[in-house]
Amino acid sequence: MIISLFIVSRGLELSGIFGRFANAIVNISGDSEFKLLSLLVLIVSISSAVIMNDTAMFVFVPFVLTISKIAEIDLPKAVTSIALAANIGSALTPIGNPQNIIIWRTFKIPLSEFVRSMLPYVLLWMILLMFFVWIGSRRRKLKVSPMPRIKIKMGLMVCSTLLLILNVALAERNLAYVGFLLTLLVMSLIGREALYSLDIALVAVFALIFVDFKEMSSLLFEYISFERSATIVILLSAGLSQLISNVPATVMLVSQRFPWLPLAVGVNIGGTGIVIGSLANFIATRISGISLKEFHKYSLPYFLVALALTLIYVVA
Repeated sequence: MIISLFIVSRGLELSGIFGRFANAIVNISGDSEFKLLSLLVLIVSISSAVIMNDTAMFVFVPFVLTISKIAEIDLPKAVTSIALAANIGSALTPIGNPQNIIIWRTFKIPLSEFVRSMLPYVLLWMILLMFFVWIGSRRRKLKVSPMPRIKIKMGLMVCSTLLLILNVALAERNLAYVGFLLTLLVMSLIGREALYSLDIALVAVFALIFVDFKEMSSLLFEYISFERSATIVILLSAGLSQLISNVPATVMLVSQRFPWLPLAVGVNIGGTGIVIGSLANFIATRISGISLKEFHKYSLPYFLVALALTLIYVVA
């Protein structure tokens, strides 16, 4: 699925549709960078709850890059903010990201219960993210440059949009390979430039992140025992996510039958720290070209404060 989404997102970018929407978003924001980033954060977080955080990055990072060509924005902060928003928004629903899907299917939690249980945490994290966005951008004014009229490649735009929807739908039915084959076929006919830009390194990292860690989990917890309180589970899952990413961390911990809610809270907040914590982070930095230092300048302080507030909320 990851390869298909990368190709489709490039197709959308090359179609010129992002340029049209970028102009509209900048106009709505006036001359306020805070309004612009806040709007992006809200759109990305809501979208991620439905189309998954990784998919959202393939759509919105090129969009932010297009905006940066129109207005002088703090690009590293903008990219990091939408990556954090994608991780946070996707935490709300059981289909928002891979770790939630694993937990949802393993524990057979009703959808309404899952959303209701995660909602307070997601609201807390979103309020904090908005505060972080406000700190650095409240006084920054947008310097907008006139953008030449963009000609939309309607065929490429329509096909890319339909392929995006199709790939997400097929992936939810465990038929991602069908979407991949259709994407290759269609793009080879009308969007070869999107195929030529395939990022092999990104695909390789994706494969490594989904290595099966169940055997390692059995060996580790065979010799280690500890209190399984909510606080401990959140710290363990969030910390482990920083080392091996939150999806492998979920696979390791879900097999030990930890309480589902602290586990879901931990692996989701764990995706907002180091870049490896979530595949969405890696996608965002890879596509945008911002450095890891620039990403961690914003993501690590957010993660530490969010984790501390989460633990205070749990204990209170």
